[in-house]
Amino acid sequence: MTPPSISMILLPRWRRALGAPLCAAAVLLAGCTGSLGAHEEGDGPLPGGAAAPQVAERSMFPRLSHAQWENTVRDLLRLDDTPGLSASFTSDPLGGVFDNNEAALLVTPGLWSDYQRAAEELAALVTTDEDKLGRIVPADLPVEPEARAQAFIERFGERAFRRPLTAEERDTYVALFRRGEQLFEGEEPFAAGVRAALEAFLQSPHFVYRVERGAGPAKGGLIPLSGHEIAAKLSYLFWNSMPSDALLEAAKAGELSTREAVRAYAEGMLDDLRAREVVRAFHRQLYDYEQYHDLNKDKALYPEFVPEMGGDMQREAERFVDHVVFEREGGLTELLTSRAAFVNDRLAAVYGVEGDFSDELEQVELDEAERSGLLTRLGFLAAKATARQPDSIHRGVFVNLRILCASLPPPPDDATSLPPGEQATNRERVEAHTGKGTCGASCHGALINPVGFAFEHYDAIGKYRTTDNGMPVNSADTYTLGGQPRKYADAIEFSQLLAESREAHACYAERWLEFAHGRDAGVKDKTFVEQLGEASRGGSSTKELLLEIVSSTPFLARVPAEAP
Repeated sequence: MTPPSISMILLPRWRRALGAPLCAAAVLLAGCTGSLGAHEEGDGPLPGGAAAPQVAERSMFPRLSHAQWENTVRDLLRLDDTPGLSASFTSDPLGGVFDNNEAALLVTPGLWSDYQRAAEELAALVTTDEDKLGRIVPADLPVEPEARAQAFIERFGERAFRRPLTAEERDTYVALFRRGEQLFEGEEPFAAGVRAALEAFLQSPHFVYRVERGAGPAKGGLIPLSGHEIAAKLSYLFWNSMPSDALLEAAKAGELSTREAVRAYAEGMLDDLRAREVVRAFHRQLYDYEQYHDLNKDKALYPEFVPEMGGDMQREAERFVDHVVFEREGGLTELLTSRAAFVNDRLAAVYGVEGDFSDELEQVELDEAERSGLLTRLGFLAAKATARQPDSIHRGVFVNLRILCASLPPPPDDATSLPPGEQATNRERVEAHTGKGTCGASCHGALINPVGFAFEHYDAIGKYRTTDNGMPVNSADTYTLGGQPRKYADAIEFSQLLAESREAHACYAERWLEFAHGRDAGVKDKTFVEQLGEASRGGSSTKELLLEIVSSTPFLARVPAEAP
């Protein structure tokens, strides 16, 4: 008789949890192990007796995104690279701006099957390769088989669950380890036990989810997170992966028990190269770099545009963010106003930068009369354009939504694309279609069009122009910031106004808060967002905003589950 697989052993408990199409994490966690995980006594990094600040509710069980799953598997199994298995997983719907929004990260029956299949493949991959197996088995394990199995389970389990195992969990996994010989006949006994344990660990909800139970009773109306929970939260924010061995040791030693200690560890984590990729990912999603690819431009009008430029524009944008955030220790003001750019031969031709360039990006300074920050760069401008003309409407919508967090009503059901028209310039055509006397006047006239028109000096591939169809370009307009109408002549002046505005800095802070917490910002976040926005407006860097977020109460505590 063929012995049951690990998945068959776990299946009844998973099925009880997955009775509904959307997995209830609390039920799943209780069903799989009989407990909610290790309960750590002791105070978290919250001041005793302090009045509870306004903290938005969030899930106790945020699920790993597919990217986080890939990185975690790589680091947990000490592989050379991510396995790439999530490419075939059931895809996650986009919840808001960022891919780590917990509202969209659910475990459906299809995704559970994906996790099961991946766990089996990875366990076999590691245990049938002596080198890979040796990477996850500590060299100082006991020799005696029973003690060796228990020591492996305890140490691997702490890394897999990002916390120490409970005694019950340890015994359960040790018992499963012993069944490895039966489940995988013919394999070396210890390797077979490891394979059985790996399959189970990688299918556990304690691996798939980041459990935030908290450390001890509520204080001031909030439950402080444990050191291990804070370590995991930090690592998934700054590295998009599990905590390192050093960070787990710090959590175990109680070295994340104060705000100051958390901030200090966060500073060190920001110096890691992995943090650069996370900061890139934040801006890549916020500013829609994906739209830079597969652009269609009229070859007769723009012979210099080639498909490879989509990748060039994304690399330029990422290099620009790296330069501002990590090399210049800057923030949103610099992102909106810096003229530093990174160009190769193709981009230089469009920017009008003279020099001998190759395919590699080189740093240059762009003309101060033509460029100012990210909104005057080719990626944004070319992505928000048609094949022949700049798209003033979509440029205006983007800035309102992504730079200013303005509330725009959805377009009417009968909205139509911009018709050709007889007007001479692009601006005139947009005004005729959406301006005074049209059905779109109220929203377009006050919010969308004034912003979009600031960028009329940039054609469909982002090249600077002074005329449009033989007529002088008009990019002047007025937009309300800080409750006052502000006039500007062009995108240079408009970018400077944005860099000085409360609205843009509060929006940038709000987006970082959403990214750090993996949820949409709520009413209870308003005060903190305003504080962060003012700090940013006053000159605080992007890195400083992140350090303020991770050392704040909303990051270090959660609302009790019984709270209304």
